[in-house]
Amino acid sequence: MHIAHLQPFVPHYREEFFVKMGEQCQQSIFTFENPKLTQSHSFHLGESQTQHIQNISFGSFLIYNPLPLLRHNDILVLMLHFGHLTTWLLLLTKWLHRRKIILWGQGISVKRYLTEEKHPDWKLRLQIALADGVWLYMEKEQQQWQHIFPRKPMAALRNSLTGVSEMTQYKPQSSIDELKQKYNIVQPVVLIFCARFENNQRRTDLLVETIKRLDSERFGFVIIGDGQHKPDFTQYANVHDFGALYDTNVKRNLFALSDIYFQPGWVGLSIVEAMAYGKPVFTFERSTETLQCVEYSYIIDNYNGKIFSTIEQCIDTLESISAQQIEILGNNARRFVSENLLMEQMVQRAMSVVDKLKS
Repeated sequence: MHIAHLQPFVPHYREEFFVKMGEQCQQSIFTFENPKLTQSHSFHLGESQTQHIQNISFGSFLIYNPLPLLRHNDILVLMLHFGHLTTWLLLLTKWLHRRKIILWGQGISVKRYLTEEKHPDWKLRLQIALADGVWLYMEKEQQQWQHIFPRKPMAALRNSLTGVSEMTQYKPQSSIDELKQKYNIVQPVVLIFCARFENNQRRTDLLVETIKRLDSERFGFVIIGDGQHKPDFTQYANVHDFGALYDTNVKRNLFALSDIYFQPGWVGLSIVEAMAYGKPVFTFERSTETLQCVEYSYIIDNYNGKIFSTIEQCIDTLESISAQQIEILGNNARRFVSENLLMEQMVQRAMSVVDKLKS
């Protein structure tokens, strides 16, 4: 059984998934994005062996050469994206090429989430109807689509990232006080933010508002990430900005010395990293003003994080929460990752669909 994957590119956080998939089956990985363009958008590319596939894109639509995918492959793992016109062609001609097709994606639009959680997109519905199997990231969306297609082989992979197992076991060699001294951080309570500023949905206005309203001598902020929508943090003495950071040792030290992961909006895969390091996730509830990615479902309010409805509630909680309460939330966060989000588990869920198509 040989699998062909189609992806825009393979980022560093997805490498372990493909390595472990390769231990379960033969596979080829095809990519269609320009590596230079990908890096210009602050993505750190992995080192997985891939093959670039010829394509033409215009707007959100993509036409790619299907022939390399069909050559020597039994199962095609394509993206669940209605703008991929060649994917429609392959779905409609299964009777001719006789390949099984798995569609992989979120299964919902983040920007239209509140609408589509009640009324699923009809275009995705048609794509899923034509597919042989589906990989979704989260259980909430998997349950939604499984209700519509009860007999369709389908799995919620539970999106995770490379090295998550090591993160859950990480313990710094230096004390927290030594680490703070090393990076010149003096505040007793430290909030860390780690994400790209490549879209304007992070609710950086709430991040800046929180920085302004909290006591700068008590609360410090560690910022990891760059991008065109990044605010100017230089005016805040309690903000420690490390920019785009790919030094694992430094990043681990910064997570270790921090107390809380704080990202007001558009929380995604970065919260898995935060929880793996034992940091509770503080964010705002999903709304028309504050969009959240599908990984938002990982946050269980008052168990492994806090979900706020207003900035006042956020400030009041940060000012009143005890160190012991933060530690309990952080321990729960690490436990949640260890029990649910290891890469071996993600691969096992993916293979459950592959195995059904093999039989």
